[in-house]
Amino acid sequence: MLVIRPLQETDLDALYDMAQNAGKGLTTLPADRALLERKIQHARDTFNQRCAPEAGLYLFALEDTELKRCVGISGIQARVGLDEVFYNYRLSVTVNASRELGVHVRTPTLQLSNDMTDTTEICSLLLSDSHRGGGNGLLLSRCRFMYLDSFRKHFSEKVFAEMRGVSDKHGRSPLWDALGSQFFDMEFSEADMLSGLGNKSFIAELMPKYPIYVPMLPDAARAVIGKVHDNTAPALRMLQAEGFNFNGLVDIFDGGPVVEAFVHNIRTVRESISRHVLISHKQMDLSLPASERVMVSNVSFRDFRVTTIPVECIGPDTVTLSKEVADILLVESGDQVHLAPLKDTISKTHVPGGARYGKPDR
Repeated sequence: MLVIRPLQETDLDALYDMAQNAGKGLTTLPADRALLERKIQHARDTFNQRCAPEAGLYLFALEDTELKRCVGISGIQARVGLDEVFYNYRLSVTVNASRELGVHVRTPTLQLSNDMTDTTEICSLLLSDSHRGGGNGLLLSRCRFMYLDSFRKHFSEKVFAEMRGVSDKHGRSPLWDALGSQFFDMEFSEADMLSGLGNKSFIAELMPKYPIYVPMLPDAARAVIGKVHDNTAPALRMLQAEGFNFNGLVDIFDGGPVVEAFVHNIRTVRESISRHVLISHKQMDLSLPASERVMVSNVSFRDFRVTTIPVECIGPDTVTLSKEVADILLVESGDQVHLAPLKDTISKTHVPGGARYGKPDR
């Protein structure tokens, strides 16, 4: 069985292995053991409410209970830009016109921006190659929206994600080669590592403060602005299906797009429901296709858990769980749980008894 739970100190080895295999460009999870250990401790302090809510870092592990090993991670940064300045480039347009000469020129520019300051970021999505497919990536990503929905007071109304930009198999970024490298004598991979180690604002402060005229950049650099790495394309499509849209901001290093959505408009949030638990001693078929399963979560801030169950387990007022699943979720009969679609194809016609997804059922 696969279950989402808060990241633990014992997950360090598995997390380090995944970070090493991820290659270049995963800024928030560099293959630095000491940094990953600090992130885990930060997450533990967050779930145990030992840090200010706005400083929270919520990291979730996807555990394979048979292997007893973390096979994926995803995260939420409660607020960005509070300790260090958070930079992006905003894609803008500069207009120059002369009525006398009949000239009207629109020039796309990149302008340093701090627009996402004090906004919640979803981040650090990483899944082991051994567990790709079967809806596991959807579970790992969408579990965060269930947590956001349950504990909204800890987060901003709007959330965003910085998507990994284009780089080649050697970790070279066309935008960095054309722009960033002109101001720093370092490779993109080194700048990216410094960013992951918490030095992003230091690098950004040395970038030019004036608008960058996009037509002056090489074709290769212009072509990747607002584009994602091939490995990130599925994650972008998933977020777009959830209601996230490009907001005109891009990463200052590789030009990857920033997408955002309001929490109440996120599809998983809009289509979630609440039910009370009934525990059955019958075994559940947990091997069904993703299109026939739904996500189910408890409502614990500290011990949040999410797994998937057959959609047929949902009734008008209750949801039936096997003893095994109930134990995994840390719930008992009568407890309230939240449910949400795992795949986009689930609709009210799949739910027995006329139950449907949507807030009126809460």
